[in-house]
Amino acid sequence: MTDSTDFDGRTDSTRRASLPTVVDRAAFEEAVSELRIREKALTREGDAVAAARRRLPMVEVDAGAELVGPDGPITLLDAFEGRRQLIAYYFMWHPGHPATDQCEGCTWCNTHVAELSYLHSRDITYAVLCQGPYDESSRYRDFMGWTMPWYSAEASLDTLLVGRQIGPMHLVCYVRDGDRVFETWWTTMRGVEVMDNSYSLMDLTVYGRQEVHEDSPNGWPQAWGADEEYTILRSGGRPIPHWSRLAAGRSDDLTT
Repeated sequence: MTDSTDFDGRTDSTRRASLPTVVDRAAFEEAVSELRIREKALTREGDAVAAARRRLPMVEVDAGAELVGPDGPITLLDAFEGRRQLIAYYFMWHPGHPATDQCEGCTWCNTHVAELSYLHSRDITYAVLCQGPYDESSRYRDFMGWTMPWYSAEASLDTLLVGRQIGPMHLVCYVRDGDRVFETWWTTMRGVEVMDNSYSLMDLTVYGRQEVHEDSPNGWPQAWGADEEYTILRSGGRPIPHWSRLAAGRSDDLTT
């Protein structure tokens, strides 16, 4: 039988791995029930952390901090689009580089942000504040086919990310009181996984994320992150979701 080849160039043979122990239905349900105790505890702890997050203090930020959008300069306050709250993703940027070289982590996270109506129903705006220039970075938004609001925060990064390292991806929450804007919470690096339902779904499967850092039994597939071609969020040398965009005829060139 001939091996099938998936989009990442790997075949059935290279994917073969060990499997869990086979048991009867009663033993399986008993093991799931034991794990469910821990899963419920994790859910309750998540609720408790969210409750604590709602009780954090806040710090005022410059509501007039300059952003650049499709119609030119605007302010941070304008990015709320009249809503009470704003979730801002600070997208890393590599100026002058083609789509292929842009941040795979930021691409991974924002590709999951497709339907904004649920956030809008709770008086929340979601927007990308890119760390690079608007004209170039907005072409990447178009290349990816994203529809979320997109601005350049390049001129105001020192103000908006004060005390934090500019570059790594940041997720920041704001609330406004009239014309005043306050920062209420922020995270970076693995904290932004909260945006990502693919990882959450992978974590439910027997092989998990299949990444080299995971604590998995011997023989489990863990190819992702093991070489330059298949880093954790790239396949074939580029961010994973690029392949369908290229197949649709979109260009890597972001300069024109």
